[in-house]
Amino acid sequence: QALRPNGRPARAEKPARAPALAPAMARSWPGSAPGLGKSSSVPTLMGLGITVAQGGLDKLNHGRTSTFSYKHEYTIDKQGLMPISAKAYQAAELLRDPAWRLASNASREPPPDPVPRNMRWPRVAPAWLKHDKQVLRFYGFFQESVVERLDENSRIREVVLQYYMEDGTLCILEPKVENSGIAQGTLLRRMQVAKDDGSGNLGPSDFRIGEEIVLFGRHFHLTGCDPYTRWYFEENGAELAPDESSRQGQWHEVYASQKAAEKGLLPRTRSSTQAKLLAKYLSGKPPADLRFMQFLDNDKKVLRFKAYWDDPTPYGVRLYFVVHYFLANNTVEINEAHCRNSGRDSYPLFYKRGPLYKENRINVYPGMLEPEPIAFEPKDLMLGQTLDVWRRKLVLYDCDDFTRKFYMDYMGIDQWQGRLDVTEEPLKHTKLAPPPHNGIGSEEDSLVNCSTLQPKATKQDLERLMTLSGEVLRFEAKLTNGVKEDLTRRFIIGYFPADDNVAVWETQLRNSGHVAGKFREKDRLKNPDTGAYFQVQDLAVGKQVTIASQPFLVLRADEHTLSFLEKYPDKFPFADPEACARRLAPLVGGPELQDDRGLTPDELKALASDVGVDLLDHEVITLLRAFCVDTSAQEPRIHGPQILSVLGEGCGPSATLLPEEES
Repeated sequence: QALRPNGRPARAEKPARAPALAPAMARSWPGSAPGLGKSSSVPTLMGLGITVAQGGLDKLNHGRTSTFSYKHEYTIDKQGLMPISAKAYQAAELLRDPAWRLASNASREPPPDPVPRNMRWPRVAPAWLKHDKQVLRFYGFFQESVVERLDENSRIREVVLQYYMEDGTLCILEPKVENSGIAQGTLLRRMQVAKDDGSGNLGPSDFRIGEEIVLFGRHFHLTGCDPYTRWYFEENGAELAPDESSRQGQWHEVYASQKAAEKGLLPRTRSSTQAKLLAKYLSGKPPADLRFMQFLDNDKKVLRFKAYWDDPTPYGVRLYFVVHYFLANNTVEINEAHCRNSGRDSYPLFYKRGPLYKENRINVYPGMLEPEPIAFEPKDLMLGQTLDVWRRKLVLYDCDDFTRKFYMDYMGIDQWQGRLDVTEEPLKHTKLAPPPHNGIGSEEDSLVNCSTLQPKATKQDLERLMTLSGEVLRFEAKLTNGVKEDLTRRFIIGYFPADDNVAVWETQLRNSGHVAGKFREKDRLKNPDTGAYFQVQDLAVGKQVTIASQPFLVLRADEHTLSFLEKYPDKFPFADPEACARRLAPLVGGPELQDDRGLTPDELKALASDVGVDLLDHEVITLLRAFCVDTSAQEPRIHGPQILSVLGEGCGPSATLLPEEES
């Protein structure tokens, strides 16, 4: 390799390129297609029927040209700018924020839950949640053998078995006994216990009262359970046997007697008493006082009875007492038990504390011999019997709990079997009725004279007088006494609502033979049928009233009276359209009320009578005035669909079907 003057090797010359294939070679290739010779876009492959482009094979560039270029670090389309879409603008705005990638991952807060988290309950509750804090408690015992002791050969130890429903575990506890010398408390920690036969773990069905259960080779006898456990088994269809009485071993009896002896609850034995007396005799001390010993043994022990005495003297009443019998010295005290506001002295002492003898004697001369008096003892005080206290027969009817226990322990007698019921019937004070009214003046004035020595005028309702003064309600009536001459007579009954007065006038009738004018003077009259003063309800159209010993039938009322009564539907229900319409509720299902042509008053009254509703003429008048079809018609009719609308029923064309068609 030749070197340049600067010492570097000279550049080797490029080898000469191979001469291009002659076009004639391509044209003279046998089997070449004539169409392929004119194409210059396809690269030459071994010159098989393809014309080589000008410049040779080295001048051909078949690579894909790029349409993008970079300018100022941005990509630019060289062929032309495309129109920017709205999405591109949105993407560009989004790219301005550096945290645009985290925008789609923003945390979405869930909608608020109406149920708090600590109160949510799953659809299928697991056992630990369904039976949470549910514990079945059983009581029982097991027998433990004791060796090398003279006072006992076995010992009964009571236990409490607690079965937890949430996980099926069992815990055994032993109540602690004072000074027992045994390590008591938890015998078995909470755990799942397998059955003795190895068939599985213990369940609620394995615990039965009165039966034995084997746990770790030890036999436990179940004697009872708590109320919740019994209720749980009853709710699940299983019944438990009744509770058994607790068993106590010989050690418990000895321990209980020792504790009673330490507290001084056991009576002294005869041998100990005699030994104490003998020790006193040997030491030269005087003999023991039996009364003093009785005082020491029974101090502050009092029998309390309740008694009563019926005083046989004139104006005597039943008196109640409290009898105290002191066991310390066999003395009796009797106090009176006064009720509140009895009117008697406040001090209750009836018999001062002292011995109470069955028979009291008084000698004629002092110094005479007399038998030893016999005092009352506890055996003489029985409920239901009498106690003679200085010729007064006191009946014992009740005692307190300590007295009952005393008789049960020392005499085996239940005092409460002889208790008496001394509740008295409440007094009924007969109140004298006022004398009948003699007809002079008003009845209220006469009644005031009977109740007080200084009568006052009766109070009047001034508001009623001011608002209803001059108001008169007029009703037309006729006599119904059966007399032929009175059939044509007509009367006007006037009711004055200001003071409830009633007046009757007879109308003029030509050739009747009766003088028209006042028939009954205005006054406050009583209704013989009710015994009370006449009210406007008694004068409804269609009713029969008796005034001045004459029966009247109310025929009709004037327009002013009907309008006045309709203003006060609460006081006069016969003028209330809604109340009258509700009485026709049994006719709702019939087609008569659904007819748009309406019903005549006589037809409506007959229909109501068929279903057992007796309508008054005043009620029919009220319905006619409120639900009239056409006031210009000659024959008035009551519109039934309006009545149904008041009752809340449909009254359209579909409601005109018969009951058979509806069914």
